[in-house]
Amino acid sequence: MFLTGDLGYSALEPLREALGPRFINAGVAEQNMVSVAAGLARSGMRPWVYSIAPFVYARPYEQIRNDVCLHRLPVVLVGNGGGYGYGVMGASHHALEDYGALLCLPHLRVYVPAFDQDVAVQVESLFSVAHPAYLRLGASEEPRGAVIPPYSPWRRLQEGPGWLVLVTGPLVGGIWSRVGALAGDLRPTVWVLTELPCNPIPAEFLGDVRKARGLLLVEEHVAQGGVAQNLALALLAAGNLPAQFAARSAQGYLTGRYGSQAFHRRECGLDAASIVDFLTFEDARDAA
Repeated sequence: MFLTGDLGYSALEPLREALGPRFINAGVAEQNMVSVAAGLARSGMRPWVYSIAPFVYARPYEQIRNDVCLHRLPVVLVGNGGGYGYGVMGASHHALEDYGALLCLPHLRVYVPAFDQDVAVQVESLFSVAHPAYLRLGASEEPRGAVIPPYSPWRRLQEGPGWLVLVTGPLVGGIWSRVGALAGDLRPTVWVLTELPCNPIPAEFLGDVRKARGLLLVEEHVAQGGVAQNLALALLAAGNLPAQFAARSAQGYLTGRYGSQAFHRRECGLDAASIVDFLTFEDARDAA
């Protein structure tokens, strides 16, 4: 079953035609939509609930907690436009604290595809999971000509002798493209993380943490409840401490203005140029 909160025009019509009566436009009633999805799941169906990201996690948060997560029902929440994806439409349409808030709830797992090919793999998996899930969608930024490793929640995209950069979701595409041009000691190792919570941490990643000059985490999400905080706790508990630790996260609206997704990323230091500047500055500081 697919439920949409009165969204998806000029996009979901083929899905509506394919599903027929299993496609439900629930209207602008997101709280009721999630409760209906919980009921469908209790009946043995596989409901998917779709909307712009904040409308699918923030408005019906109580229903997600009480009706879905506390009963461990396999409802898939699909939030489109993670982070600043909806740009100039402003804060009401931005999802800056979505997976942090949802990971506070029991049994829920988060999926943040980074590349187009990730979506098919994650969707196939989500048809059979026995727990609530949140699929956070964004525009793929895959570098032209890039060879994407086979899907895994943790993937190493490139190796280098410099910092270790871990990015969550599609933000990694532009960063990987720019830092891939760095040479010598500036060249970082780059990993992408596409499922949360972050445990278990692969041994290969921990090995790279021990070798790297520092660990930089980048996510289009506020710091509170984000990947950086959760991974820092996991590394500290396991005694796997990086030589240096830094994080770049969404900062809200520093100038009080709304703009494109690229504008907000630049404002927060999440864009590829800012990451290159950080690595270059840290290299110069280490040399000094």
